[in-house]
Order: sequence, then structure tokens, then C-alpha cells
Amino acid sequence: MRFEVTALSDRAELVRLDVDAGDADVAQREAAERGYRVVAVRSVRAWHGWSRSPARFPLLPFSQELCALLAAGIGLVESIQTLADKEERPAVRRVLQDVVRTISAGEPLSAALREHAIAFPPLFVATVRAAERTGDLPEALARFVAYRTQIDEVRKKVVGALIYPVLLLSVGALVTLFLLAYVVPRFAAVYEDAGRDLPLLSQLLLVWGRFFEAHWLVVLGGLLALAALLAYAITRSALGPRLSNLLWQVPAIGERLRVYQLARLYRTLGMLLQSGMPIVAALKQSSDMLPPQLQPRLALAVQALGTGQLISSAMHENGLTTPVALRMLRVGERSGRMSELMGRIATFHEEEMARAVEWFTRLFEPILMLAIGAVIGLIVLLMYVPVFELAGSLQ
Repeated sequence: MRFEVTALSDRAELVRLDVDAGDADVAQREAAERGYRVVAVRSVRAWHGWSRSPARFPLLPFSQELCALLAAGIGLVESIQTLADKEERPAVRRVLQDVVRTISAGEPLSAALREHAIAFPPLFVATVRAAERTGDLPEALARFVAYRTQIDEVRKKVVGALIYPVLLLSVGALVTLFLLAYVVPRFAAVYEDAGRDLPLLSQLLLVWGRFFEAHWLVVLGGLLALAALLAYAITRSALGPRLSNLLWQVPAIGERLRVYQLARLYRTLGMLLQSGMPIVAALKQSSDMLPPQLQPRLALAVQALGTGQLISSAMHENGLTTPVALRMLRVGERSGRMSELMGRIATFHEEEMARAVEWFTRLFEPILMLAIGAVIGLIVLLMYVPVFELAGSLQ
């Protein structure tokens, strides 16, 4: 849930913070931990402003353009002000102008970004904070751009592989509804005029067809309402996590989900380590991006590192490695190229995931086509069975 926190900074300036938290008390505590004195907290609807939604802020273009301006030798404040001046969307411009004001007041860029947590995720803020210590902000932004591009590429492959089966299923459902609501009732009228007894299954089909013809608006509205309710329940309620837990319990699917999440984890760790962040801090920073099934394991791995264990042992003992990842981690420990090896681990498993998705779609699409064809064929067969019987009796 999103909250707008009105607070006083240490300079006695009134500021407004966007905070994503479970309730108002958590939002107030988070603002207080940042050093602000909270004046008021109110919940914000997602549609009240463009900048309220983290998915809508153009983070990747912002990172690319800021990196290009900084690499050209333009100062940080002037670069962000330039991006704000060229921005046509008022809400995005307000966010960038707030960042400029905060930086101009003497605050670091990471602190300015943290005030707009809805627009700038914690991982991006942590990357900037690590770069501020090493002084390589353009390089850090370039690494973040590469990271987001690779993550988005994997996501696009998965989504793209699912588009055709979903489209095929939708077309099959529409064809089935057309047969039931339009074709079957006309066959029913012909058979009623003929006055012949029909097989039981054909009678049931014709009953369904007459019902669809008489109440097609109600049926269509009910199906649309059911689809909308299901989408809302998955995204807004506890049903989504429950479905996710069920998928994780399926052996084949759960293992693929685990490998996919581990690839994201290693990709994130490699980028943070390359930015100069210590391994323990990088692991803690990466915790939020993991699903609930893996977060406790990562916390245990962090505790194991605190006792002096090697990163490979801590990750392996808590189920956060694969055979390939374990061996690459050991190579990274011996050679001191941990960030590079974590990137290689992520690339290996992302390619493995892409092959698995491609194999699944190649197998699933023919099965889905056969299932849809079987349903449509059964409907057509039941419609024509009386015709076949009539032809047989005439012979």
C-alpha cells in the first residue's frame, strides 16, 4: 500500500515522501528511520498520480539518459535538471525537480532518490549509494542499465512464449461459444421440426445451445466478470501467494521457478558487488526481490557468513545453489572474481530457462491444439449424429 508522508527534515524543511508500506504505522517508522520527523501520513490511491506507481516511472530510460549526460562531463544537478526540463509528463517532472532540490540542498543523490521510493526501487538506490562511495556513478548506472536490460530480456522471453498458447486458448473458447450460442440452436430447430428422438448427449447439447441463445448476454457478462474477478483476486488478495505456493510445490515447475529466481539473485549480487558493495550488504539488499519461499534461506545464508563460512558453503547449505552455481562460486572464491562469476552463473541459468520455456511451449502448443480440436469436434459430432442416423434409416 502507498502512503504520502508529510515530515520535517533535519533542516526544518517540510517535505513529502512517497512510502510503500503495509500500513500507516510502518510508513511512519520508515520515515522516522530516515531521519525525518513525521507530521502526517495518508494513504494514496494508485490512480491519484502518475508518480504513485513504481512500474510507471521510466526508470530504465532515466538511468540511460543520466549515464549519458554524466559521461559527457555534465554535472549531476545540471544533468537531472536537464532531464526534468525535457520531460513532458508533469508527475515525472515533479519527481525529478524534487530530486534536484534535495541535491542542491546538500543531500547525496541516494538520499534524494530514497524520498521517492515509489519511483526508485531500493536496489537502484543501493546501487547509487555504493557508487557514491567509490565515485563511479556513470559506471554504476551503466551496470544497472545492463542488469535491467538482461532481466527484462528474460522476462520478455517467458511472456512471449506464453502469448501464443493464451491466444490459442482464447480463440478456441470463442469458437466453442459461437457453436453453442449460434450454430447449435439452429440445429435444434431443425430436429424439433423433424420430430425425431435424439441421443441423450445430443439432447443435452441442444439444451445448452438453447440456453446460450436465450441468455447470451448474461453468459458473456458472467464470463467477463469471472475473468475480472479472478484477475483481481490474483493481484490484490492472498490468492496470488497461495497459487504461487501451489506452483512451488509441483516438483518440475517448482524447480524451474527456483532456478529462475536464483538467476535473478546472482545477477543482482554480481551487479552490487561490481559496484563495490560488500557481500553481506549485497545479500541483504537482494532479499526483497526474492519470493517468500527463498527469503528465509537467504537470511540463514547471511547468518552463516557472519560466522566465517565461505559464500559457496553458506549458499549451498541453505539451498541457494545449483551444481553449476556451486562450482562457479568456488572458482570465484579462489580467483577473487566473484562478481564476474556470479554474472556467469546468472547467464548460464537464464539460457537454461529460455531453453526450458521453448521446450515447454513446443510441447504444450500441440497438446492444447489437440484438446481444443477435440472439444470442437465433439460438439460438431453430437450435432451431426442425428443426421447420420437419419441417413442410415433412409438407406
